[in-house]
Amino acid sequence: MRIPFDLAETLAVVVDEGTLDAAARRLHVTPSAVSQRIKALEELLGRTVLVRTKPVTTTDAGTAVVRLARQAALIEHDTLAELGADPEHGARTSVALAVNADSLATWFLAPLARLQERHPVVFELHRDDQDFTAGLLESGTVMGAVTSRAAPVAGCRVSTLGAMRYEAVATPAFVARWMPDGADAASLASAPVIDFDRRDDLQTRWLTAQGADPAAPPRHHVPASADFATATMLGLGWSLLPTFQSRDPMADGALVALGGPPIDVPLHWQQWNLRSPLLAAIADEIVAEGRRVLSRR
Repeated sequence: MRIPFDLAETLAVVVDEGTLDAAARRLHVTPSAVSQRIKALEELLGRTVLVRTKPVTTTDAGTAVVRLARQAALIEHDTLAELGADPEHGARTSVALAVNADSLATWFLAPLARLQERHPVVFELHRDDQDFTAGLLESGTVMGAVTSRAAPVAGCRVSTLGAMRYEAVATPAFVARWMPDGADAASLASAPVIDFDRRDDLQTRWLTAQGADPAAPPRHHVPASADFATATMLGLGWSLLPTFQSRDPMADGALVALGGPPIDVPLHWQQWNLRSPLLAAIADEIVAEGRRVLSRR
């Protein structure tokens, strides 16, 4: 059995766009034609590949086909580049990558900017917590990911980047109001704390290490890295900020450290285990930048 590339590509576009109608617009065909291609693929495989929710989701079989489509597109790009063929109408290969919010806000974009100067590529970035980005590799949604997972995802290879270091900080005015005698268990029970979202456990880990009850303090949720830092700078609460973001404000007195040991979050780069010059170039830039700027544990 052979899986026609146009059918696999259609499924990948449907997943990217979220609906059959949107995929039809991108492919310049009718929604009926998209539906017929998906039906033909399912008949060929003898199993369902798509769950028609909004947005659509794939079954396990569909996930495998989407991964195939993305890998085939990458190999096609590398082959055309090796043959010296010009991209059609200036087209650029789309590469999907996953990255945690704090890396995206601090060091991750610089290597991508260098890459696009040398390669006909555009990047589709998926932002998620570093504990969950590996799942996007497993599903075939992305080709590479910054992740806290050291064990390689099936079909992937892994490189160590370094550690993102976080320190507990607040404004001097916040400390004077909520922690006049220092960040002890009593003051931490009432001082407002800022979490990125409900999956963010950094502040909880720090509170536990300080002997404080992590369930006690009121919590804000600010799910954007720059806004999270801004909320801390405005005195909305205390938080753990990456040293990238806290170093300058601490130097000029806008923020002060609450004490306690920093928390290091190890980060790794995982990518599909393909012999792809483009993917190798992406990995080289990202790994080199990560190792240059992140802490060594």
